[in-house]
Amino acid sequence: MRYLKPLFALCLLLSAASAIAQDYYREKRWSDQIVPGLVVGEPVWIEQANQHKFLALWTEAENARGAIILAHGRGWSPDFELYGVLRVKLAEKGYSTLAIQLPVLGGGAKVGDYMITYPEAKERFALAGKWLAGKGFKNIAIVSHSLGATMANQYLIDVKETPVKAWVFIGIINGLEEMFRIKIPVLDVFGSKDWEVTQVGAYERQKQISKIVGSQQVVVKDALHFFEGKEDELTGIVISFLDSVFQGQASSAAR
Repeated sequence: MRYLKPLFALCLLLSAASAIAQDYYREKRWSDQIVPGLVVGEPVWIEQANQHKFLALWTEAENARGAIILAHGRGWSPDFELYGVLRVKLAEKGYSTLAIQLPVLGGGAKVGDYMITYPEAKERFALAGKWLAGKGFKNIAIVSHSLGATMANQYLIDVKETPVKAWVFIGIINGLEEMFRIKIPVLDVFGSKDWEVTQVGAYERQKQISKIVGSQQVVVKDALHFFEGKEDELTGIVISFLDSVFQGQASSAAR
């Protein structure tokens, strides 16, 4: 009996930590705003191991050449500004998009506070990849922005098997970690007027990604962190990279 009390206390502590790790109520507020007014695409609810269902926005392309898991930045939603634009434009250019809701904290949370949400973010990437693979997609990529790019980095260095074959990170804010674990081509995109933390780490990121065949770094002239007014140019860069990766992989498989 004496062993059960500490065990029970530990369970309560872990449960409390899990509850702090994400703000499901804020997620619900986002979905309550997005879903009723959705014009392009359709809502999809994906269930996690803890039975929480997170929102994803599925935008299907005609004669799709592949599919994209689209990941937003800190505290936002899958349809907020840049992400709403990208999920539609990328689909118009031939890649179906699944824009996922990543874990969010309260409005005052800083970047460092989000570390506790990384395990749940990794689960959501894995579930999104499984969902797309279940629809028959072979060419699957992650396109991620800001903190969403950091979360994608955590997923890709930790996962043992993934259907994801390419990764695009836009305006990443915490550099890259353990790139030697990532075996897929990556594209590092940021603006010449991006946040300082993104620009400062560019040289080190270039050194890391140069070791991965097919990887590139692109700086978009005069672009800010959210690429206001540069969405078409950004879309073109992403599409060009994904086409080159998937066409190259298809050629290699045919040999």
